[in-house]
Amino acid sequence: MSFIEIKGIKKHYGEGESRVDVLNGIDIEIEKGEIVVLLGPSGSGKSTLLNIIGGIDDADDGYIAINGEKTANMSEKDLTLYRRKHLGYVFQQYNLIPNLNIKENVEVGAYLSDKPLETDEILKTLGLYEHRHKLPNQLSGGQQQRTSIGRAIIKNPDILLCDEPTGALDYKTSKEILKLIEEVNHKYGNTVIMVTHNDAIKNMADRVIKLRDGAIRKEYKNETKVSAADLDW
Repeated sequence: MSFIEIKGIKKHYGEGESRVDVLNGIDIEIEKGEIVVLLGPSGSGKSTLLNIIGGIDDADDGYIAINGEKTANMSEKDLTLYRRKHLGYVFQQYNLIPNLNIKENVEVGAYLSDKPLETDEILKTLGLYEHRHKLPNQLSGGQQQRTSIGRAIIKNPDILLCDEPTGALDYKTSKEILKLIEEVNHKYGNTVIMVTHNDAIKNMADRVIKLRDGAIRKEYKNETKVSAADLDW
């Protein structure tokens, strides 16, 4: 049994003439500890799929099962607990709390977990330890994104969902963030599902899923995986 099973997922928005079918029957199986890249142009359905995996959005049809447990069968309370315990989110927008310092922003994630990682260890892994007493507006975009990754991974989630985590960053900072995601995957064994439209990022993934018009056009396991440090675009 796969760690994450995605079966027959369909999703539409709007009705009548304004109806848009965003996902048209998505089937994917993901193994524990894999880095998976969902690749596709804007409007291909990749962020919608990520939100359905994360329980932020509901599918019209099909199901997501994680460790054999279907999210659709969970009560709202169970789903909230499930998201809190098992999922970490990293978005293109950092969504940091402006009046908390960096250490406090990261610790927000720890309060949501029964088995949080050690805050100072995370800050050191992220290269933020010496900035821990600063406020978000005193940091660069890359440092703020590192903080949002810290907030997500301190929970020690089984699954780390990343929606265009380098979308707002320059080339050098983007590579640093991707190296960090790779390091987190190696160190803590989280399954990483990352949405991107940057074709080069697929080369660091274990599994690549290309979406277009709400359907999978191509899916394959990467035989010649490249480290994040060696990516180029």
